[in-house]
Amino acid sequence: MTQQDHEALYSIGAVAKMIDVPTPTLRAWEDRYGVVKPERSHGSQRLYSRRQVEHLRFIKAQIDGGASAADAHRLLSQALQTGRVPVVASPRTGRPGPLIMIAERDRYAADVADYFLRTEGYDVCMALDARQAKLLFDERSPDLVVIDLLISGGAGFRLCGEFAAKPGTVVLAVASIDGAHEALLAGASAFLHKPLESLTLVSTVRDLLGTSALARETQRANVTG
Repeated sequence: MTQQDHEALYSIGAVAKMIDVPTPTLRAWEDRYGVVKPERSHGSQRLYSRRQVEHLRFIKAQIDGGASAADAHRLLSQALQTGRVPVVASPRTGRPGPLIMIAERDRYAADVADYFLRTEGYDVCMALDARQAKLLFDERSPDLVVIDLLISGGAGFRLCGEFAAKPGTVVLAVASIDGAHEALLAGASAFLHKPLESLTLVSTVRDLLGTSALARETQRANVTG
């Protein structure tokens, strides 16, 4: 298992929402400048790595600061050559304490994910089979679902599409098989290969919900100040 296997893969739709840039613009940037070039699945879907999301945030920040798209991409290219691309914090969106549902066939893996997500301040509920996941989803309406595609013999593929179809719900698909293309095609916003690394899981959830540690600290400061 390589380090790349543990990295999240994001759909172009999820990236567009994360950095507030229309999907046609992302495609145009890729075609015109070729600085941020996502991988393609066997179904020709664009698969963005988290590092590429950070690069796009850098470009967006430059444009918001008054730079042209061409200049923003030139600055990124120069930063990549030096290996020093500044990290731009994602803005906070959504209500405080988002609810995350873990639909996982492995109880130990579910408990580990539950621990690390709660440590980050998220509310968490858990389902260990497809039937329980459906009932819990209808009852709790989670903000984000982390679903094992192989839960209950592969029912996660179907549930992935059902959950993603509900407005306001984000789906993070995980699996021990290479299911990125199928998951994103079904409606998932991102895919992670199992076994999950805790830091990667947390950072991916932050990305998808727009709840970076820096943004949370800023909000707390505003409330207490």
